[in-house]
Amino acid sequence: MRIGISVRGRRSPNFWRDGATQYALFLAAAFMRLPFVRAVALIDVGGECRLPREVGLAAPGLAVVTQQQAPDDIDVLIELAGGLNPEWIDRMRSRGGKVIGSRYATKADDASPAARGRQSGATLTDRCDEIWLLPKDELSIPLMRTRYRCPLRVLPFVWSPLFIERRAAALQGNGAPFGYEAARSARSAHGASGAGSAGWRVAVYEPDLSAMTEPGIPMLACEDVYRKERSAVSALHVLNASRLNVRGKRAQLAGKYDLVRDHRTTFHGTHDLVDFVARHADAVFAHQHEDGDAYGYLDVLYGGYPLIHNSPWLLDAGYYFPGADVHEAAGAFLAALHCHDDTLDSYRARSRSVFDVIDPFGDANLSAYAQALLSVGASRDAG
Repeated sequence: MRIGISVRGRRSPNFWRDGATQYALFLAAAFMRLPFVRAVALIDVGGECRLPREVGLAAPGLAVVTQQQAPDDIDVLIELAGGLNPEWIDRMRSRGGKVIGSRYATKADDASPAARGRQSGATLTDRCDEIWLLPKDELSIPLMRTRYRCPLRVLPFVWSPLFIERRAAALQGNGAPFGYEAARSARSAHGASGAGSAGWRVAVYEPDLSAMTEPGIPMLACEDVYRKERSAVSALHVLNASRLNVRGKRAQLAGKYDLVRDHRTTFHGTHDLVDFVARHADAVFAHQHEDGDAYGYLDVLYGGYPLIHNSPWLLDAGYYFPGADVHEAAGAFLAALHCHDDTLDSYRARSRSVFDVIDPFGDANLSAYAQALLSVGASRDAG
């Protein structure tokens, strides 16, 4: 079987913020371990073919081509981070090829304009033989089934520490060691005796872009903690939130926070989370709604940093609070603040248990994706 996966390269790609490209690489690397897969190619619909050098780390020998260079004999195309030219899709399907719409092509607004094929009038309904979703998307299955009128399949979310290990090594070489122990040592070097007395520099991770990712709950929880225990928060960094500085009710509300009035809050634009945490944070606070599979969460856990979050699938890792409960979120923060140093080994062990489950090369995950590909291939042969 020959497989193509669409990605979107850019002139200056920031790989560390691009979950779709990471997911594509994990899938490609897993597919290349399957005995019935003859070849895998990443097809760059951006036309640049400037994907990061980490491509070779995940899958040595993986081909990266433009749409024009895409081979004609692909059996299964996975539209993940952008859609190919509709005419190319038509030719592929006329030869019996199959098209799979991935979760990243159906997330939030259902795709980029290219993935929806707006220019040609095509839609995912017209072009996809199957939709692949991730476990967090199960609630949307009835909607997806009605809208796209093709089989849906829920497949495992996968991640490997390969990239964060490389990233951490690079940061270490640049004088910004990544890891909670390094952050704790930095606090001690500044004369603080421990997390509780020094307070944490907290990074609020979620972008203020949609109802699916929301910085307001972490901000409120940190404010609640700060009012109860002034020494708990030494700095609050709200990432991906430059619009908060400009206008709107949220900015007006933030102006009433003690953390803002006491000049402990800074609003930032878009940042590489790993680099920012290595330089400026001791803990990460996140809140999401049905969108909790961000790779950034896993990078934070890998570094041993406290992750205060509300993602049910990470219930056993980090410090969990339910839903949008600000009181519970503040409680999770305080619990983390006062126990994290003493329980760091067990915290890391719980994180490793999560990493084992989502390993793209784990037997269960390889089997799930193999069965999915073989099922699509069988329908191709039957057609």
